[in-house]
Order: sequence, then C-alpha cells, then structure tokens
Amino acid sequence: MQSEENAYYIKGISTGDNQVLLRIYKEFMPVVKRRIKQHNGSGEDAEDIFNQVLMQLYGRFKVRDFEIQTTFENYLVIACLNTWKKELKKRIRERVTKEEYSVHLSEAIDFSKGIREMEIWELYEEKFKLLSENCREILKLYLKKISGREIMEELGYASETTVRQRVFKCKSSLIKAIRSDWRFKENEDGI
Repeated sequence: MQSEENAYYIKGISTGDNQVLLRIYKEFMPVVKRRIKQHNGSGEDAEDIFNQVLMQLYGRFKVRDFEIQTTFENYLVIACLNTWKKELKKRIRERVTKEEYSVHLSEAIDFSKGIREMEIWELYEEKFKLLSENCREILKLYLKKISGREIMEELGYASETTVRQRVFKCKSSLIKAIRSDWRFKENEDGI
C-alpha cells in the first residue's frame, strides 16, 4: 500500500501541480545536488538530471498506476543517481571515442604530412639535379651554412657580393623549376 506522502507526490507530478512540484524542488533538489556532486557531477548536471527524472516520472505516472515501495525521497534520489551514472558512462564512452578518433586522425594527418614531405623532397632533389654544376655546388655550401667569404674562396668568386648574387640566382632557378612542375601545382598548399 502506498503511503499518503508518496501518493501526494505521485498525484502532484502526474497532474503537473505547481505547488507539489515546487515542494519537490525545494525539498529534494539539494539532496540530489549534493549526491551528484559527490559522484563527479556539477550543480548544473544535478539540475539537468533532476529535471530529466521528473519528466520520466511524469510519463510513467501518466501511463499507469505506479506504487513506490520506499519513501518518495529515496526513490527520487536513487532514480537521479542511476540516471547520473548512465550519463557518466555515456560521457566516458564519448570521450574515449573522441580521443580515439583524435588519435587516429592525428596519426593519419602525420602520415599524410610525412608522405607529402617525402614527395616534396623528391621533387626538390629532382629539380636540384637539373641545376648547373656550379649552382648545385654553391647551394650545397650555402645550405651547409658556409659563410660567403669561405664560398668565395673555395669556388674562386671575386667577392662576397658575387656569391650572394649567385646564390640568389640559383635559388630562384630552383624555385622556378619546382613551381612549374605539375606535382607542385597539384599539392601547392603543402609546399
């Protein structure tokens, strides 16, 4: 047999009685908030869960007669905690799924970047080999960070200015050769 207090709450929920609903919020929301906070939830989570459970109870009480074997407070708090635990599991599953997706996406992007870098390097090497012997030699030294003075002395240039001009012309030729290649145009964002 249902207690009078339980019957009062069930009837109030099923009829949408504002006074009963306000009393339920006033009396039981603080308990539910405290318990959900103890289980890694926030006050906002507790309010959402509380409202969700009340809506479920409204639907249940409207469909059929319902008898609560314990106090309404115990029933409501347990229903809220069970709903919260389901929500937590769902969030953990979603987070793990998102993290797994992020890891796989990150790996795919890294792999794709690696392939693109290899293609770029191959294109660079191919076009570098097409440069004159002199351009290849001066750019090799330049890329090794050899000073202009040392390049001048090693390759017999008249001045460091001449070395800088030659480096500029050779780099320009290499860049022009790479940019005119169809592979560069196809992957222009990657180079």
